[in-house]
Amino acid sequence: MSSLTDISWEEFSALPLKAKRPYLEGKNGMPYHTLFAQQFDRELLERLCNLANRIRFINKSKEGALYLKNLLTHKRAMLYFSQPSSRTFLSHLNACQLLGLTTSSVRDAATSSEAKGESKTDTVRTFSSYVDMIIMRCPEKGLAEQMAWELSNSDRPIPILNAGSGKDQHPTQALLDIYTLIRSFETKGGLDGRTVVFCGDLLRGRTVRSLSYLLTNFNDVKQIFVAPKELQVPEDVIEILKEKGVSYEISDDLKAATKVADAVYMTRIQDEWDESKGESAKIDTSRFKFGAEELALLKPDGCILHPLPRRDEIATCCDHDPRAMYWRQMRNGMWIRAALIASVFGLEDEIMNCGY
Repeated sequence: MSSLTDISWEEFSALPLKAKRPYLEGKNGMPYHTLFAQQFDRELLERLCNLANRIRFINKSKEGALYLKNLLTHKRAMLYFSQPSSRTFLSHLNACQLLGLTTSSVRDAATSSEAKGESKTDTVRTFSSYVDMIIMRCPEKGLAEQMAWELSNSDRPIPILNAGSGKDQHPTQALLDIYTLIRSFETKGGLDGRTVVFCGDLLRGRTVRSLSYLLTNFNDVKQIFVAPKELQVPEDVIEILKEKGVSYEISDDLKAATKVADAVYMTRIQDEWDESKGESAKIDTSRFKFGAEELALLKPDGCILHPLPRRDEIATCCDHDPRAMYWRQMRNGMWIRAALIASVFGLEDEIMNCGY
């Protein structure tokens, strides 16, 4: 089995994402380091979703919850979030707590020795001295990958879990998104053959990039990208769809797309990535909002997703419609992240076969 100790950082960083996957796997075929969506094929996705469902079921009883909490009481996790977050942070924190992990956190680099000029590499190496897993969220592209390589080649090789890295990847958000879609259609014929619409800031939305890739693992799922031309999906995403023979459409008509959609995935404008202040505000986004008119056009068994936080791209009148899945989607994040963490520590078989 390939390992990050077998390859230099320069060689590893130059590989295409698909070729990096073997270097990141654990003994059970699941990722040891979770860095990008391309690490997951359909088999792994279904295994993780089944494990998440099993954890949900076990946790319903007091005895089951105590069983889960005793699984990793001997392990510690560090949540290193140098980029603002509430949902992603709390979701990972509660996923750890479900399994009994002791947690520590840094949520602002200004409160760490980085403020004194310490490199991020030294910061992460320091954290690794105290814990058994680092869950990190950062604005720098590729930093999670680099830290995974650094730790694998250190005397303290512990797993890195990418909770959002730059504008390129957010693999655990994509996992909870695909988990929500699978659960939404599990009694309605499944996810195969569906049409998924992405709307909003598709250029800078790392959740869109990651979920779009995961959807390519399913059969005949058409993807429609609805956005202003300035924020339309980037070409590298389209190239992947072409390579995999996935049907897709580029559009600026949300109403027309909603009529044929099984799922609509809305996103906010990612203006934190603006190169100049107020740059995004100059773009007309008035036709890329989901409200009462769009809700009336959506199929009766369709669903609306959003990675949150939202602004005004989904009207609050949609919140109590049974097709609005974004609140359930958020809670799903805790379960699928607990499943991922459990699998990293080799607990998949134990949990699936326990007596609860």
